[in-house]
Amino acid sequence: MNEAPVVVKDFLNYMETIKGKSKSTVQEYYYDLRTFLRFMKIHKGLVDEQDLSAIDISDVTIDLIRTITLSDLYAYMSYVSRERDNNANSRARKVASIKSFFNYLFSKANLLDYNPAAELESPKIMKRLPRYLNIEESKRLLNSVTGKNRERDYAIITLFLNCGLRLSELVNINISKIKGDTLTVVGKGNKERTIYLNAACKKAIEAYMRVRPVEGVKDRNALFLSERKKRISQKTVQHIVKKYIKAAGLDPERYSTHKLRHTAATLMYRYGKVDIRALQEILGHESVATTEIYTHVDNQQLRDAVNNNPLANIEYPE
Repeated sequence: MNEAPVVVKDFLNYMETIKGKSKSTVQEYYYDLRTFLRFMKIHKGLVDEQDLSAIDISDVTIDLIRTITLSDLYAYMSYVSRERDNNANSRARKVASIKSFFNYLFSKANLLDYNPAAELESPKIMKRLPRYLNIEESKRLLNSVTGKNRERDYAIITLFLNCGLRLSELVNINISKIKGDTLTVVGKGNKERTIYLNAACKKAIEAYMRVRPVEGVKDRNALFLSERKKRISQKTVQHIVKKYIKAAGLDPERYSTHKLRHTAATLMYRYGKVDIRALQEILGHESVATTEIYTHVDNQQLRDAVNNNPLANIEYPE
């Protein structure tokens, strides 16, 4: 983020230190604003360069930002849609970044006389049902775990499937945060929440702890360690999960670590008899609207609902 102009750095610092956004979220804000400001330099005729990635934004000042209008913002959204083939979800994230940036400049830093992004609309996003594993597929995935790191890998997948952890939360689990049947994790916005461990999770962790390396460990508090005895990386966990998804005869292109989070949420809602608010707390969602996607029903439930209609067995008279 060294290339960022002062006004952008100030915004990013505000989002991290005051709003409590995670480093990865702040990084995404930076990437969105970098692309936006590079486009604006072309759009305003300030550079001849047409290769967006080659444009320096370190010289962007508040004076340039003050010239940006709502029409300019829509021109940018049109550009990312047509030229960069961004889907509705990607465009919605860019809109959110731009609105947050201009809201900060207008209402917090008092650097703008008006907010051009106030009326910027976000593209409509079609709600899609989350992809998840059913019970039998989940069991197949667990049974596919083998090899020299079997205990570690089994514990990783067990926690994903039972607790609905985010990838970032799993890799950052500290041993000191496991107390009996509770686990404290740090989620989005650096917010702590308590996860309750069921019997499967406790047994999987105990089995792994019996073989977890002790000598030469670089991060002694990290629960999951890599081959190099360092805290395991997100990339390594993604590779592990993809490997076993393939070994279980499932499609590695369709399923990922996040799909295991979907699986846990779906199974908890369907079989755990938890209400939507409890599920929101378990998953660490800021808004219950995010959690509502897990209240979907599968085709069998729809089929059963129709078949259980009291008129279902009344046949056409001969």
